[in-house]
Amino acid sequence: MNYLSKFINYLQATKNLSDKTLMAYSSDLNQFFEYEQNILHPDICTFISYLSTKLKLKDTSIRRKIITLKNFYNYLIDIEIIETSPFKKLKFKFKQERKLPKTLTVSEISKILKCFEMEISNLSPFALKEYIRNAALIDLLISTGIRIGEAAAITLNDIIAPEHTILINGKGRKQRLIYISSHVTWERLKTLIKERKNSTCPNLFVNRYEQPLSIHGIEDIYKKYIKKAQITTKSTPHYLRHTFATNLLANGADLRSVQEILGHASVATTQIYTEVTTARKKQVLKKFNYRNKL
Repeated sequence: MNYLSKFINYLQATKNLSDKTLMAYSSDLNQFFEYEQNILHPDICTFISYLSTKLKLKDTSIRRKIITLKNFYNYLIDIEIIETSPFKKLKFKFKQERKLPKTLTVSEISKILKCFEMEISNLSPFALKEYIRNAALIDLLISTGIRIGEAAAITLNDIIAPEHTILINGKGRKQRLIYISSHVTWERLKTLIKERKNSTCPNLFVNRYEQPLSIHGIEDIYKKYIKKAQITTKSTPHYLRHTFATNLLANGADLRSVQEILGHASVATTQIYTEVTTARKKQVLKKFNYRNKL
């Protein structure tokens, strides 16, 4: 019996998970099936030890695989393939490592945006088309903090022009509306929408072949502009999301509102950004507070 495909079909039908999450489940289970000979009576501890000592996986990765396996064996119990989960008497302890989100400075964000303050009258039709797309894309990521996967999924029908809002399809197929508060960002989006209106592809952001721009394509565009802006940090587009959230909180936004804007399922996920703003305030006060020298 193909337990893996049946389990993935079950998740797809009942849990409303994204394709990315389903692929992660498949990857974790395939790795487990390749290692374990007896799926119905597995040696879980040996497998976890293998992940830690042989593959040198991080605790976060191992925890994720344990969650996948627990769900899989609970499924086998539900369909009466086994009676008891192999995890029933097992407890695993891991180091609680919390990494603060990495951000760019406001100065670095300004440098990126200045890359789009250029004379465009001499650009070729192809270069102009690329410039319009890139300016709208990067500015949208900076202005809204949406994930690059969410940006890649935006269609022309998701844009509510009279309200200056965009319908975002987030993780777990949860939707939210994002308001474009920056006039410059909105104008760049309008220019792109006008350029895209006769296209057969429904997506807002497309590649040179008029196909939806992939997340890897967005990453390549981002790398191009941080290099052009002479930013030396090895950042990713996700830094823009962290920077957006951190500055909202630093400027006085409440935690609940930021959670809704970012599309976090739990406020606990958003909470970590408050630690970033506190750390930054400490650095500023230690360095610039005149009282320190009195």
